[in-house]
Amino acid sequence: MGAARTRRTPLPGIGVRYDLTTREHRGLSVVAHRDGSRTLSAYQGDDPDACALSVHLTGQEAEALAGTLTPAHRSPNLLSTTELGLVAERIELPSVSYWNGRLLGDTRMRTETGVSIVAVLRRAEAIPSPGPDFRLAGGDTLIVIGTREGADAAAAILGRE
Repeated sequence: MGAARTRRTPLPGIGVRYDLTTREHRGLSVVAHRDGSRTLSAYQGDDPDACALSVHLTGQEAEALAGTLTPAHRSPNLLSTTELGLVAERIELPSVSYWNGRLLGDTRMRTETGVSIVAVLRRAEAIPSPGPDFRLAGGDTLIVIGTREGADAAAAILGRE
């Protein structure tokens, strides 16, 4: 069995769309909305543009569905942030961002938004707990934890051109 083909597409102002093509050439997509909700869509096999099913899920419904798709032996030590009123989110730094090449501390992210940047993903590398002297690069994906409002504000700051 070959690996599933996936594609990630940023949807400015909306969230991120994830597309999956199965081994049987069936198309599935999930739009991860900025408010934490998800839209799950399935496409007809003979026409990848014809949506056969589209279901909008709240954040809790999406989490419940994800729980059914993952192994039951998940670690109980993992933080479930939604129960605490927090979100964990990936925010991609555009290559044309004002912050490309600048120091993380210059963003004043925690002061301005209250979110914590817990890691930066760069190419195939993960940089945990980057400090204020960490130099950002276009294409970086920042993993942030905070309130929904804080994550939205962080995305707005990082999207500055």
